Amino acid sequence: MEKIIEVNGVSKTFKHKNAVNNVSFHVNKGEIVALLGPNGAGKTTTMSMMLGLKDPTEGKVFIFGKSPKHRDVRNSLGAMLQEVSVIDSITVEEAIELFCSYYTNPIAKETLLQLSNLESERKQRCEKLSGGQKRRLNFALALAGNPDLLFLDEPTVGMDITSRRMFWETIRKLASEGKTIILTTHYLEEADALANRILLFANGKIIADGTPDEMKATISRKTITFYSKESIPTKLLKELPNVTEVKSSEGRFILTTEDTDATLKAIYQKSLPVTDVSVERGSLDEAFEQFVANQKEEIA
Repeated sequence: MEKIIEVNGVSKTFKHKNAVNNVSFHVNKGEIVALLGPNGAGKTTTMSMMLGLKDPTEGKVFIFGKSPKHRDVRNSLGAMLQEVSVIDSITVEEAIELFCSYYTNPIAKETLLQLSNLESERKQRCEKLSGGQKRRLNFALALAGNPDLLFLDEPTVGMDITSRRMFWETIRKLASEGKTIILTTHYLEEADALANRILLFANGKIIADGTPDEMKATISRKTITFYSKESIPTKLLKELPNVTEVKSSEGRFILTTEDTDATLKAIYQKSLPVTDVSVERGSLDEAFEQFVANQKEEIA
């Protein structure tokens, strides 16, 4: 795989405080990588160093094998940051035309309007846009130069659910075309839906690196849900192997268990009258909380 980003032993210190501490990772072409973590975990500082906006105190960052500040690199990346200034008095269409004029081979204006779902707002002045519409405009401007590498910092803040899901589809399309995408988000559902890899930051370090499924697989607690037309005593269900909690309502039962295989085996061995059995793994939220809690215990 072609390496697009290489971060080697990078640290960043502000007034004797390590915002990022000896972080190393690489990103391959076409990956969608989500940087997750609590506020102050180091993910935004790491993104800033990849963009060349901040210099590492120690270590090296390479984008396309070069310094992030190299002209060739800057011409090949786009960034959708949280704060982007646009002239309020111009229209959406004019703002896109202005940004396209900065590049040698920009994406066509009509394509940008379509990708950002701003076709109906094209004649609207930027100062009249809603928060979600401004985020979509910022996305169009980040794409204007047809970048190979795209950085998205909290991209869907302010967007409604419909706009957010349309945005996800656009991101998947861009990745399928070979673009590499780095994003930060506080919406774990977004990371789960979009990213094929997650880097979880805490206290300036990467404490987990894997796919969303790999992250969720670390959660020991899982649930088994089933229905029954007959009454099954809660006491009997609680005595099943590895069951830690039982909930029931109107014939629907939810068992929390630390070993779904053992619990399911016991259910069928006892010939319990169950139907529509489903197993759910831990959520990304639970994985996030568990990793961060484990990190705090290690520090303590």
